[in-house]
Amino acid sequence: MYIPDKIKQMSLLNKYLPFEVWIAYRYIKFKQKNSFISFISMTSMVGIALGVSALIIILSVMNGFQDELRTRILGVASHIEITSSNNTLTHWEDLVKKLHESPDVVGSAPYVDGQGMLVSEFGSQGIMLRGISSELEGNVDNLEKKVKVGKLSDLKPNTFNLILGIDAAKQLGIVVGDKVNILIPQGSYTPAGTFPRMRQFNVAGIFEIGMYEYDSGMALMNIEDAQKFFQMNNTISGVRVKTDDLFLAPLVAKRLSESLSESGVFYVSDWTKKHANFFAAVQMEKRVMFIILMLIIAVAAFNIVSTLVMAVTDKRSDIAILKTYGAKPKSILYIFIIQGSLIGLIGTISGVFLGTVVALNIHSIVPFIEHLFNVQFLSKDIYYISEVPSKLLYSDVSAIAFISILLSIVATIYPSIKASNTSPAEALKHD
Repeated sequence: MYIPDKIKQMSLLNKYLPFEVWIAYRYIKFKQKNSFISFISMTSMVGIALGVSALIIILSVMNGFQDELRTRILGVASHIEITSSNNTLTHWEDLVKKLHESPDVVGSAPYVDGQGMLVSEFGSQGIMLRGISSELEGNVDNLEKKVKVGKLSDLKPNTFNLILGIDAAKQLGIVVGDKVNILIPQGSYTPAGTFPRMRQFNVAGIFEIGMYEYDSGMALMNIEDAQKFFQMNNTISGVRVKTDDLFLAPLVAKRLSESLSESGVFYVSDWTKKHANFFAAVQMEKRVMFIILMLIIAVAAFNIVSTLVMAVTDKRSDIAILKTYGAKPKSILYIFIIQGSLIGLIGTISGVFLGTVVALNIHSIVPFIEHLFNVQFLSKDIYYISEVPSKLLYSDVSAIAFISILLSIVATIYPSIKASNTSPAEALKHD
């Protein structure tokens, strides 16, 4: 006996799946007879998919922005800084020895900080001056890798060499080999009065951190030259400390503050305090964007309500026939819950796939769009960074997918209950 292939497929589905799943699947399929309902189902899927993918992409970009910014800030700043009340530390070698007694401290370096005015033949601008030890600086940051022209080791004592940020060099028309003057507010006393102290420096290198704040407003010099220039004798501004885990820096800073309290008055600050407002703002923006985009997913998910309400109205005679054949109200309830859940599940899986692909390849997609339309999304002189970063966290993806599916299931409850309460006599009265 010949059995059509379609009947065979239906038999296999009925064999391995509960009939509620099979009927729900049949209701979702796009048919000419129920094309409008199928179209509404499709738009619900697309809405959920777009909402899920947009949320994954935006959260990945914000995670990447936060991570990239933290990396760049800590490339110049330090996990912990130790200073004194008058911004000068004496006998700092003894302090460093005491710091390294802590197992959490993996590196330290002294520094001298000051402010001045950088003057060239093309103009002048304020600059943050930092005196460093080229031998010890690598213990606390990766400045050596940021020097594009020259080397950090060129900052030798008594040479009065300077390594300048790339944006400051461009703005003032400075290249390696030029000589520039730096004025500082500390006065030089002369018979004619008090004048700002000025010194000529040799530009020995150019660095690029990737953050406009540092690239346009910071210059590096040898720590001994800085001590002479600022007339600090053998004192320093402070000691920078690197910890084994940057996220444990607040805890380590607290321990160091307690252990150093016996030796004198020291101020111990960690990177989370110095940039607390900024990272708190980024975290707040991330939460707000999550809520806003989750509302978009909720709107798309609750489109399932209208889809199922129309489906229940359209399938009243089918429901009545199923009940006549012995289907229980619970089975009818499951059919429409499964139908709505399948719409949400398909939309969520599609959105997760699309969002994950875009988030993992955003470093290629954004430059392509910028080149295609000749635009720049992040201007370096306005934003902290000039590239769109992305960091996909699978915990975020899991949370988004779970909430999306949960909203889809919740949206099916009312129409499904209405379908299960359908009376066969009422439904078939006009048929």
